[in-house]
Amino acid sequence: MSVSSTKRIEGTKNDGLERRQFLTLSAASFAAALLPLRSQAQEVAEASFSFDNLVNEMRKLAQSAYVAPEPVEGFLADLDYDAYQRIRFRPEQARWQEKGVTFRLHAFHPGWLFKEAVKINEVDGDAVAPMGFTTADFEYDNDDLAQSVPPNAEMPGVAGFRLHTPLNRADVFDELIVFQGASYFRALGKDTLYGLSARGLAVNTGLSEGEEFPRFSEVWLRRPEPGDTTVMIYAALDSPSVTGAYQFAVTPGETTVVEVTMRLFLRKDVKQLGIAPLTSMFLHNGADKGDFDDFRPSVHDSEVLVLNVGKDTTLCRPLNNPPRLASSYFGAENPRSFGLAQRNRDFEHYLDAQAHYERRPSLMIEPMGDWGKGMVRLVEIPSDLEGNDNIVAYWIPEADTLAGDELGYSYRMHWGMNPPGATSQTLGRVVRLRSGHGGVAGVEADTETRKFVIDFAGGQLSDMPSDAELEPVVSAQNGEIVEAILSRVDGRNEWRLVLELRAEADAIVEIKAVLSGYDRNLTETWVYQWINA
Repeated sequence: MSVSSTKRIEGTKNDGLERRQFLTLSAASFAAALLPLRSQAQEVAEASFSFDNLVNEMRKLAQSAYVAPEPVEGFLADLDYDAYQRIRFRPEQARWQEKGVTFRLHAFHPGWLFKEAVKINEVDGDAVAPMGFTTADFEYDNDDLAQSVPPNAEMPGVAGFRLHTPLNRADVFDELIVFQGASYFRALGKDTLYGLSARGLAVNTGLSEGEEFPRFSEVWLRRPEPGDTTVMIYAALDSPSVTGAYQFAVTPGETTVVEVTMRLFLRKDVKQLGIAPLTSMFLHNGADKGDFDDFRPSVHDSEVLVLNVGKDTTLCRPLNNPPRLASSYFGAENPRSFGLAQRNRDFEHYLDAQAHYERRPSLMIEPMGDWGKGMVRLVEIPSDLEGNDNIVAYWIPEADTLAGDELGYSYRMHWGMNPPGATSQTLGRVVRLRSGHGGVAGVEADTETRKFVIDFAGGQLSDMPSDAELEPVVSAQNGEIVEAILSRVDGRNEWRLVLELRAEADAIVEIKAVLSGYDRNLTETWVYQWINA
């Protein structure tokens, strides 16, 4: 499963596309491209499977040089975007349709961007066997193409897979989780639509060395039994610098939980290893629409980075679409959780009747065990298209990651409308951010300063009168705070902090603000990066 950029991989739905003319292909040439899978007759139940065995195999693989996967050939290699979007998996061919089984498996056709086929295996008890797919599993929505496809020709593997389950209604099998492209995957909680994605691993993201994209080269799925509420997925990860063994326990629900266990084996020194990486899209919102001439007030899959570092300490970092590549680092030791959140659930905030950004899931990472010291890195990439995933966040361990190292991490992923940790239950939270030129309204703008207006609400703030003894604790690196004014918003249970800052041209200013009172912090800590471009 390989991609070469941080573009969002769509392709889970291909209805409603305009018909295009396809090249006529001969059945002979197509058959030649579909190299036989391992013979199921020969290799069914050839060995038992366990996660420990997978760990040992990936440890051994790390001792040998990396071998790049063979790309698909012939017809599969020639598929373009239009052709690929006309190929769909037949729902009636879904695996695991036995009575009482609440999961269904669909496969993605190889070709187009997905030129490196992935092997899919089924684990039933202790036995493991290849899960083969043929042309009969797919619908080719073009007469010329359909006539050129030989019946029941075996695929050399697939581009990925997705699982369905009755997530929103008992009588409908909704999409639950998708694995497609390198080590990318994404999941849904109840009433959500696909938005941000996760990856198995990030290697040198946003560094001058160039990013490496490890791929899940082979996958094993444990066959679910009637009544099972959790499905188990295992994957082998491979790249020039690292190998890995992954275990995913996927439990659907209002908040879908994916429990991840990973073991990594480094072939080479890695300058920056990103654990539990998340990737999302942020184009603009009310804080700063930039040059976007857009009827929609906001366009984003995620709006804030949230980092819970202690019992009553939460960092809230609103996302940016910066003028140039930007990075922010947040040090922590054994963080309680971190992730990318879509907090605003009002349609009026987005006004997009097709994309419905108000239904994009938040994703919080809950570390399990001792992660030690490290930092969360946020990477923001300039973008002018909402089809680009321009936001990346991940954990970086403090220790160097060197050839021969063996690393292990476990964590829970919470996908949903409001997963645990995305919004503080005890602290006041940032509900609104606006920015603009400095100075006083009604007079000529002060172009030498920048104004930030941060509204806090919730927690104990709701009960605070306007004369409460609250104090804003504010700091700025590489910038000067000209003014900081805090007041209660009349008629609303909100407190407004107005900051005015001055900085040198092209300065990168890191700003921090929290409302304190009665010997404690009463709100999450707002952090922000302002590039005075």
